[in-house]
Amino acid sequence: MPRETLVDSRQEILRTAARLFQQRGYDATSMNDVAAALKLSKGGLYHHFQSKDEILFEIMNHAMEITEERVLAPARAIADPETRLRALIRLHIEVVLSPRDREITVMLHENHPLPPTLRKRINTRKKEYIHFVENLMAEVQRTRQAKGAVSPRAAAFALLGMINWIYQWYKPEGSLQAHNLVPQFTEMVFRGILG
Repeated sequence: MPRETLVDSRQEILRTAARLFQQRGYDATSMNDVAAALKLSKGGLYHHFQSKDEILFEIMNHAMEITEERVLAPARAIADPETRLRALIRLHIEVVLSPRDREITVMLHENHPLPPTLRKRINTRKKEYIHFVENLMAEVQRTRQAKGAVSPRAAAFALLGMINWIYQWYKPEGSLQAHNLVPQFTEMVFRGILG
């Protein structure tokens, strides 16, 4: 089988598995379910991935790549700390709400089933992101000379917790739309957490 076909097949399996994990949950989705959704034999699925854990790990790894590419890289390119933080809030919300990036919601919701070695690899990448946000919070506090402000670590966890939970309650047809969320979350961070 040509290399492109193998890569395309793996990507299609990951996209389909991410959709199923998002809809049904990881535990309620079997390898048979993934194979059936792809019209593949179970053996055909095992040709690409050895286990459901491997599929979940690859989905989460891809989610971290999306975060690196669409949130961290553009934010890092901004010199001013406040502007960088505002961009990070907007970009992170956009990634969490992106209907095409189901990997993000799977990563946010399904971390516990991974075996310890795979979980450690994903958690290392998550910690790098948390440290980036924590350092950015500290930098913004210094530029604003915020006295008595919350610790940068607490501020980072508060911000990431708020944004990462959006997928649980957000409804595209609801009164809170993405274009409303970005300024409101930004205001909460700058007036509340960093106020």
